[in-house]
Amino acid sequence: MVAWADRLAALGAVHPFDYPYMAAGRRRPDRHPVLLAAHLAAIDALGADDIVLVGKSMGGRIGCHAALERPVRAVICLGYPLVAPSGKVRDEVLLAQRQPVLFVQGTRDPMAPLDRLDAVRAQMTVPTHVHVVPTGDHGLAVTRTHTRTTGRTQEDEDRAAFHAISAFLSAHQAQEAAR
Repeated sequence: MVAWADRLAALGAVHPFDYPYMAAGRRRPDRHPVLLAAHLAAIDALGADDIVLVGKSMGGRIGCHAALERPVRAVICLGYPLVAPSGKVRDEVLLAQRQPVLFVQGTRDPMAPLDRLDAVRAQMTVPTHVHVVPTGDHGLAVTRTHTRTTGRTQEDEDRAAFHAISAFLSAHQAQEAAR
C-alpha cells in the first residue's frame, strides 16, 4: 500500500493509516468492529466529507462498510475479497453502497472471480467500474509469463490501474459538478 499511496498522491492528498493489529505488529487481523472503528476514526480525523476511500483487500471491504457510515465521494477497492475462505460471497456491503465503486481486480484472484464480481455488480444500484489486471493475483501481481508474452511489466500494469483510478475519479467528479 505504500507504493499505491505514493502513486495516488499525484491525484490529491493521501492519508494512510494502520489498523490496530498492524500497528501492534500482529499478523492476525482484529475483529470487524475494531477494524471498522479504526477506519471511521481515520475518516473523522480528516474532518472532511469530500474524500475517496482506497483500500487493498480487507481494507477495501472495511472501507465499503465505513462508506455506509460516513459521507465519502467514492470507494476504490484494490483486490476486493468478495469470496470468504469459507466460500461465502460477501456482497451485502456492496449491495448497500450509496456512492460509486471502482474495483481493481486481477484475473487470477480466487477471492474475486470476475464472473462472480460481475454478478454482484449487476445487482448494485450505484455506478461501478472494474479495471482488470491481466494475470493479476489477489495482490494484483502479474505473472512472468504475462510479462514475457506481452512485454508489459508489473509497473506497466500498475500504471494502467492508476490511470483507470484517475479516469474513474475524473468522470465521477464531472458528474457531481453537473448536478
